[in-house]
Amino acid sequence: MKIFKILLIGICTIFLMQSCVVSEKPNVEFFSNSDYDYQDAKFVSFNVPLFLAKPYIKKALREDEDGEALVAMVKKVSKIKIMTVENGSKAMLKDYASYLNNNNYEDWATIKHDGNNVNIRVKQKGESIKNMLITVNSNKELVFVDVKGNFTADDISRMINNVSDK
Repeated sequence: MKIFKILLIGICTIFLMQSCVVSEKPNVEFFSNSDYDYQDAKFVSFNVPLFLAKPYIKKALREDEDGEALVAMVKKVSKIKIMTVENGSKAMLKDYASYLNNNNYEDWATIKHDGNNVNIRVKQKGESIKNMLITVNSNKELVFVDVKGNFTADDISRMINNVSDK
């Protein structure tokens, strides 16, 4: 019986931790297209295991004086995927932006800070926002964050205003 319990715990641990695996393959939809020529671009992607990340994020936000408003938004997040691209080209970023426009993503904000551009795009159906894409562009290094959840326009606006003020 003891061996069965240890085996069951091991299987559960492997199942829960498989989302932590880092991959060199893209996990953002546009970049998964095998027909596109990415030239020298190198990808690193992973899914964030929310059951591990949410408590740390909430704790950090609560320590910030304006963070309580964002804690409610974190509760609405259901999935986060992060991908970095090294040696990405401007043409690739332009094609990505075109892809998002063709797939009904709306450009909500572009924030410029210290030579970096942060772009926030959302996919909205009625009053509900199910997907938010955040792109950080720093010369040839790019970071893509794909956040899925059930947000309102008010949630996204509050987040943008909070980030813009800092």
